[in-house]
Amino acid sequence: MTRLVDRFDALICDVDGVVVSGASAVGHAVEVLNSLEPPVVFATNNASRTPAEVAAMVGGHGVHTSAERVLTSSLAAAREVANLVHPGAAVMAIGGPGVAASLRSVGLEPRSPQDEGEVSAVVQGYGPQVTAADLGAAAVAIRSGARWFATNADLTLPTERGVLPGNGSLVAAVRGAVEVDPVVIGKPGPTMYAMAADLVGVRATRMLALGDRLETDIAGGAAAGMPGALVLTGVHGPMDAAGAPPESRPVYLLADLRDLVEHYPERVRDGDWYHRGDARARCGDDLDVRGRGINAVRAGLDALWAAVDAGRITSQDARSLMGNR
Repeated sequence: MTRLVDRFDALICDVDGVVVSGASAVGHAVEVLNSLEPPVVFATNNASRTPAEVAAMVGGHGVHTSAERVLTSSLAAAREVANLVHPGAAVMAIGGPGVAASLRSVGLEPRSPQDEGEVSAVVQGYGPQVTAADLGAAAVAIRSGARWFATNADLTLPTERGVLPGNGSLVAAVRGAVEVDPVVIGKPGPTMYAMAADLVGVRATRMLALGDRLETDIAGGAAAGMPGALVLTGVHGPMDAAGAPPESRPVYLLADLRDLVEHYPERVRDGDWYHRGDARARCGDDLDVRGRGINAVRAGLDALWAAVDAGRITSQDARSLMGNR
């Protein structure tokens, strides 16, 4: 039988929650990724690291890759800015060292918030050392006419110390002091996904977007025309998928990356029943699922999404029914 990965010419893979979790590799991720024939581009909303640092980090866990196959939201933002300003333009870099390094890599002059002089743009990314003074300098530059770009708008950031304010929270602080909205470059925007397709010379529809977050990884891939696969090793699980709006629903559901190299059963409808391989499900007053394992979850989602789309239940109902199964 045809493996899921054999349906695609390339893959774009999120890092946190799919490849690594904290200081450890996600189970089975390394061996599967190293076994794939189609090229894999790694993409992360984390703007604080450079592509080389991301490549070294995943390489330290045993994944075979290079900086040329890594896209960060700061690199995507830098390339977008470079298309809009003159070569060598001064751009304020807010965030970790990855932001300034990305600007420098496309021929722009990164300026710190403490530097004097006008800047053509502000690129705001996450960095653990960002201060209120940095945010204030960004607001002054934006009010003076600098274009404003945010590498991503994730409100929170999962860490080993728990959930902390993410770049979206810092962006919101600046937004409170200016009268314009930033151009958000990272996920769920399509920019990184389109860049990944260009990088490997593959049409977006022939790439598979792998991720553990519905509102960023899956929605971002969909915005670029890529089918998405939700990997259940990170943030979002079946309950989240059940309640997701259509634009954030994954086409594929993977228990872990081993499902890439397995046959993926097609959806088959038989009256009220939705079949996936050896499992089936239907949604009436409750969710009736027959079967076990990941195919049972896939069939359950098929039945729930059909009921939501038909107006028989709400998204919150779908979430609750999946949680009760």
